[in-house]
Amino acid sequence: MQDEVETEEIIKDIFKQGKICFIPRYQFQSNHMDMVRLTSPEEIALLPKTSWNIHQPGKGDVQEEALSTGGHDLIFLPGLGFDKDGNRLGRGKGYYDTYLKCCIQHQEVKPYTMALAFKEQICPQIPVDEHDMKVDEVLYENSPAS
Repeated sequence: MQDEVETEEIIKDIFKQGKICFIPRYQFQSNHMDMVRLTSPEEIALLPKTSWNIHQPGKGDVQEEALSTGGHDLIFLPGLGFDKDGNRLGRGKGYYDTYLKCCIQHQEVKPYTMALAFKEQICPQIPVDEHDMKVDEVLYENSPAS
């Protein structure tokens, strides 16, 4: 989304390194989200856009889902705000928190989670509740030393 760090170059690098890449497919009538396999970085531009202006495979498209084939090593998480304790403010639907709980149930090892943020998104404290999952690491640009 416009207020999130662009991941296009990261996705290209994933393929360049011979890794497998999955992207989210949201079900807007619920808080369910799948992670489906991307066949190439160029495929994203060909996918239909959602009402959120996000490219994702169509509802009826049959694609490999990550949890059905072993799960994830690493998941990049979006968010509106983050604190240095790993708390994340999402958009309120719980897609990623719910998906991470599924990962924990379906995988032997929890995937490492990383958020990419702008320095303006780092907050002293993010409000959380019992359903919120922490991010293992938040990467953001440091402000230059004065």
